[in-house]
Amino acid sequence: MHRLYLAKDFIQTEEGLVFAVVAQGLEQGKVLCFLRYVLQNSGWQKLDTLSANQLLQAKYPQYLFFSVQKSAHLHAVDVQSIVMHHQPKQRLQALLVKNSQDKVEQDLHALCHLLQAAGVSLSEIGVTGSLLIGAQNPSSDIDLVVYDRQAFHCLRRIIAQLIAADKLQALDATAWQEAYHRRQCDLSYTDYVWHEQRKYNKALINGRKFDLNLVVVEPTESERNYVKQGASVIQAVVIEAQYAFDYPARFLVKHHTVTEVICYTATYTGQAESGELIEVAGQMEVASTGQVRMLVGSSREAVGEYIKVLTQ
Repeated sequence: MHRLYLAKDFIQTEEGLVFAVVAQGLEQGKVLCFLRYVLQNSGWQKLDTLSANQLLQAKYPQYLFFSVQKSAHLHAVDVQSIVMHHQPKQRLQALLVKNSQDKVEQDLHALCHLLQAAGVSLSEIGVTGSLLIGAQNPSSDIDLVVYDRQAFHCLRRIIAQLIAADKLQALDATAWQEAYHRRQCDLSYTDYVWHEQRKYNKALINGRKFDLNLVVVEPTESERNYVKQGASVIQAVVIEAQYAFDYPARFLVKHHTVTEVICYTATYTGQAESGELIEVAGQMEVASTGQVRMLVGSSREAVGEYIKVLTQ
């Protein structure tokens, strides 16, 4: 039986390539992922999408992959080619017992102590991003992963309480601007901040931004294959948003054609609540069963794709 690879895990190959896992389970014996870091003489170098694709095309084309399940060009690594599996939960526990002089790790410690004092169990929490492989720099964010949906929403409420008590800080204008420019999303700055401020899945600890990510381990089942029908823009009413923070995020909607919206980009995770009217720009997809859905995040940057609440 194969090891379970989850979204937000990192996998490493013998060539010194580190990929972020983007989906649970395997396709054709491969882990679906995206190249994020390459090992250089100076240490880990983070890659953007264009650089990652160019490097693989030039040197490692075996890791380029078209996923029939996702109907998308991704990266994929055969399980036999994985030399190290970086797992967020194990990494967090290792960092918590480490006496560190690193400022990012010290802020992670401070954040975890705050959460523990508020009654949070750290057993279902991990750390991903640069901290997962020790690639952080002094300006790095902290990316936490929560593996239980109920615990995740409880943590959001606790963050709101800690902000109100001034033990954590809401993002200031500088942090919002940095987040907005990093995301390069297709919303105005004002719309972006309005949606984000009500999510309570990010805040500042000692001036450093941290984010919460939800990864729910689901029973593996054969996934429907979807065929893209092209870009589209629809308006629909959200009728179920309990999976809005999942990866991928999922919104059930009332619309004459589309039954659900699936989102693979963190920018629009938790974007809408039940009962809200939304506008969705993305790829319309049809399953062999006839089900129609909208996909947001067909590329990592999701250029031209968005979810926006219209009933503000």
